[in-house]
Amino acid sequence: MREIREDQIRAQGEIRFRSEYHYAVFEYYRSAKVIRQVERAGVPIRGVILDAGCGSGGIAVSFAEECDWALGLDIEDRFSGAGARLAKEKGIDNVGFVQGDGTALPFPDRSIDLVLSHSVVEHVSSAEQYLGECHRVLKPGGVLFLSTPPYYSFNGSHLPRLKIPIPTHLMLPRRWVFDLHFYIARKHPSWLKEPRESDSFKMAARRGERKRDDLLQRVTVERVHRWLDPLGFRILLEDRLVTGFFRRNIPGMLRRFLEQNGFTQNVIIGNLEYVLAKNVNTEAS
Repeated sequence: MREIREDQIRAQGEIRFRSEYHYAVFEYYRSAKVIRQVERAGVPIRGVILDAGCGSGGIAVSFAEECDWALGLDIEDRFSGAGARLAKEKGIDNVGFVQGDGTALPFPDRSIDLVLSHSVVEHVSSAEQYLGECHRVLKPGGVLFLSTPPYYSFNGSHLPRLKIPIPTHLMLPRRWVFDLHFYIARKHPSWLKEPRESDSFKMAARRGERKRDDLLQRVTVERVHRWLDPLGFRILLEDRLVTGFFRRNIPGMLRRFLEQNGFTQNVIIGNLEYVLAKNVNTEAS
C-alpha cells in the first residue's frame, strides 16, 4: 500500500496554485489517499487506468507507478507542461495525456480497467452523460472511483474560506456570492483564511486575471445516487466524510442526525467517495 505522506500533502498544498506544475506535484502526493480507498474496497490497481478529468496530471503520473498504463484526459491542456514534466522527472514512461471531453470519451467500449473521477463531476456540463461515458469505457467488472463534494458544504461551494466561517453560499445566489469572494480576494485578501498560493482566487487576483466560475453541477447525496442508479454499478465502498469543523464542534448524537437528514447532510459532509464496480453482465452503453 502506498504511504500517505501527510507532510508532503500539506507542504505542496500550501503552494499548489503557484503553477500547474506545482498543482501536479500536490496531486501526485494526494493520490495516495485515492489509492488507499481503491485498495480498501479490495480492488487491485492494474491494467489500464484512466483519470477522466486529470487537470494537471499528477494523479495519472502517480497511478502509472502501480499499473501497466495510465491515461490522463482533460478538456483543457493543463497537463502538457505539468504532468508530462513530472513524469519525465520521475522516469515514468507508461503514462499518456489526451485533451478531450469527459462527456464524449475518445476510447473504445470496454477498454479500461479503472476510471478515476476525482472532483470532476461537479464541473461537467452533464453529469449523467459523463458518468455514462465512464461506464461505457469500463471493462465488465471494471471499477470507477468517484469523489465529489456536496455543493452546500464549504468544500463543495468551491469558494475561498473566510477567516470567520460565514456560509455565504447558503445565503446568496451563486453569481453574487462568487463575485463577492473574488472582490474580497482583490480588495481584502487578509479576510480570507488560506495563504495566497493555496487560494486560487487570491492568485487570480494577483495575476490580474478574471476568475471564471467553472462549477456546473450542484452535487447532493441524492443527486449522485440518481445519476448512478440507472447505470447499475455495484457499490463496493461508500464514504460520506464529515468536515473537521462539524466533527469538532457538533456532539456525536446530533451529528448523526444531521448526517441522515436530506438537506443538512449536504452541509456537513465535505466529500463523497465511492468505489463502484461495473456489472459483469452489463452490456456496454
